[in-house]
Amino acid sequence: MERSDEKGNLAQVRHVVLVLSGKGGVGKSTLTTELALALRHAGKKVGILDVDLCGPSIPRMLCVGRQDVHQCDAGWVPVYTDAQKSLALMSIGFLLENPDDAVVWRGPKKTALIGQFVSDVAWGELDFLLVDTPPGTSDEHLAVVENLRKHKVDGAILVTTPQAVSTGDVRREITFCKKTGLRILGIVENMSGFVCPHCSECSNIFSKGGGEELAKLSGSPFLGCIPLDPQLSTSVEEGKDFIQAFPESATFSAISHIAQAVLANIAAA
Repeated sequence: MERSDEKGNLAQVRHVVLVLSGKGGVGKSTLTTELALALRHAGKKVGILDVDLCGPSIPRMLCVGRQDVHQCDAGWVPVYTDAQKSLALMSIGFLLENPDDAVVWRGPKKTALIGQFVSDVAWGELDFLLVDTPPGTSDEHLAVVENLRKHKVDGAILVTTPQAVSTGDVRREITFCKKTGLRILGIVENMSGFVCPHCSECSNIFSKGGGEELAKLSGSPFLGCIPLDPQLSTSVEEGKDFIQAFPESATFSAISHIAQAVLANIAAA
């Protein structure tokens, strides 16, 4: 589909941010979801492009369920999570006939779909587009970076947990960013301690400080820590807006701080 503006459907998207992790299970999709909600609460119009093709969990986290994807003249219309259309989402989860279907695809097919997601979704006017990627540094990541190359990508947020086994994998993600010319907006240490739901004491189950140490070693900004919080876990499982439900919690403060740090880093570019 030819468009007069070479940026096509991203022409009105002000900022594009990738969310990366070196390994699975570190809470990358959770961070993407909560960061999107924090930015929305800050008055921004936000979109999420979920390119975790084999594990599309964000539709559930935002409680949008199975939605039909409609076409307009400009391409696919994203699914909106609210009546004000302040948070938009596109995910392969909307394109599967059955939510339990496995995406058993080789690299070229994944690359082709990512190309369509980047060029053929009619995002309209957005302040931020967050791109949730799968773990690792493989075909999907290269496809995202190459398809976004003609657009201004502000950078990447890297998510790790405190343990050395996780920070070791994120080191490889840092190398990926350097090789592909992606600016690192910062590193987030997720699951940094456990917040007791009864007394609010924070216990360091997985140790602490690995993400901050990695940021120092790599010369990257450290955006902050997010603890393991049962209230956050429940909100994500049930598709509720944690930031709206628990504005007094320490976890809310941590997520809000990270969102503000991302805004500041982008503004300083």
